[in-house]
Amino acid sequence: MEFAEFINTPKVDNVMLFQPFKNPQQGTLCITGHHLIFSTRRLDNTEELWLLHSNVDMVEKKSSPASLKFVMILKCKNYTMLQIDFQNAEDLNSVAMSIENLSNIDDVTLKYPFFYRAMFEPLEDGWQAFLPENEYTRFKECSEDWRLSYVNKDYSVCPSYPHAVIVPKSIDDDTVAKAAAFRQYGRFPVLSYYHRQTKAVVMRSSQPLTGTNNKRCKEDEKLLNAVLSIGKRGFIVDTRSSNAAKAAQSKGGGYEPEMHYSHWKRIHQPVERRQAFNDSLIRLMEACCDYGISMDKWLSKLESSNWLTHIKDILTCACTVAQVIDSEGANILVHGSEGYDTTLQITSLVQLVLDHDCRTINGFEALIEREWLQAGHPFNDRCSKSAYAVSKSRNEAPVFLLFLDCVWQIWQQFPCSFEFNEEFLILIFEHAYSSQFGTFLCNSEKERKEYGLSKKTVSLWTYLARPEILEKYLNPMYDPNPRVIWPSVAPQSLTIWNAVYLRAMLKQAKQKEAWEEIKKIQDHDKELRSKVARLRRQLALLEREAVGAGVMMPAGLEDEIIPE
Repeated sequence: MEFAEFINTPKVDNVMLFQPFKNPQQGTLCITGHHLIFSTRRLDNTEELWLLHSNVDMVEKKSSPASLKFVMILKCKNYTMLQIDFQNAEDLNSVAMSIENLSNIDDVTLKYPFFYRAMFEPLEDGWQAFLPENEYTRFKECSEDWRLSYVNKDYSVCPSYPHAVIVPKSIDDDTVAKAAAFRQYGRFPVLSYYHRQTKAVVMRSSQPLTGTNNKRCKEDEKLLNAVLSIGKRGFIVDTRSSNAAKAAQSKGGGYEPEMHYSHWKRIHQPVERRQAFNDSLIRLMEACCDYGISMDKWLSKLESSNWLTHIKDILTCACTVAQVIDSEGANILVHGSEGYDTTLQITSLVQLVLDHDCRTINGFEALIEREWLQAGHPFNDRCSKSAYAVSKSRNEAPVFLLFLDCVWQIWQQFPCSFEFNEEFLILIFEHAYSSQFGTFLCNSEKERKEYGLSKKTVSLWTYLARPEILEKYLNPMYDPNPRVIWPSVAPQSLTIWNAVYLRAMLKQAKQKEAWEEIKKIQDHDKELRSKVARLRRQLALLEREAVGAGVMMPAGLEDEIIPE
């Protein structure tokens, strides 16, 4: 297939571009296979805008021949909006149709990451940075009880799991494979996190296939009991309500019966399902895009969207798990139904709360790789459309966005405990939906290998490994905090992420200026400290030379040279 088939008009002159918080610009519009390019083409100051077609969520046309207005509005997946005015209806319809076609190509191999060529020298290969074998070394303290298993090396046991997983050392691969057959989509219990302080673990899986007959699987029971020491009990945290778990039984799913899992206590900590997330995001963005709305109506719409309620429920569940791990030292298994949506939200946030390493840039990237990409969150399905798209498939849902929003809520409550800034979270969000990098393409490691992403595309982590890029996303207020951080879920503690959902309505320049000023102060402070350290070293050298020559240094000299 050729991209030219979808491009009706490759170039249109004399169009007007309107962007939030910028003056209107006149220029030329060009359409390529992957980008919409707007250029002012002025001799004195040429400006260009490059927009990936994959970032376009909805194309809206407004045509009024009487007033000679032919307008196209592009609503993007990252919640930015562009308005382009044409001189005639023919150009408007032609360009709109081209963008609609190019933004809805399903063939993964035709996505831009397969055509993108890095214009920089990579310092490291991001595809190799967080392999399961490398991450296993993080859990070396538990290597006596856990092992790296390659039971899924050909992805036949569980298509959505990575080629290597961490399982109890006392359980052989045959037992693991039989336990997988008892879990939905083969997602058997695997190690997600080992807490060094209490030596407790978090595992994740999908629901057991008990059905209405309460079927049992001794291999699954054996696998779970292998993580419990003598006399210990574990907790199974089900992210569904008890009614939802019982309803799943009638469809062949279900939960772990107490009679067969006597050493495990089941707790229901309900978090809504992904369809509710979708509906909620649509209502949230409708409220955010409602210009001229009164305060009472805005608050009413915000509340009825239930977006902050979802955040509260997710954080509450994660903090419950973290508290059991931290205070009781009990082992926990987390699952909902499929095990690759709300389950991953919880296990990821538990680690962010408990482990300060996950609050660094490298640690957070490793967390996303380990708990989302390798754990089989179907990014291709979930992030194919966003809040504005008219026709939605039942697979789309802002599950990962909700996770990032929860991270932001914790970040803004503990701004000094994270190495990265807000821009870093926004960058991750934007690349999950539309990117020149291959990191978030496909639904699983299996699919990424089939398409050869590590050889044919560049990793986002490769791009971020460069010091000049990384510097943009460092938090100037970062003060490493090894302690557990407990976020508040009180109504006054949770707020709308303005820099994402209201970016087309609220100018963020003042906030950016404030952070830049903080960085300048910090840089100046570092420079002063460096000068003081250098002077102290020079003074110490002078003292040694003076002692060697038999000369006494005058008292108080250091205070004169290096004042407080």
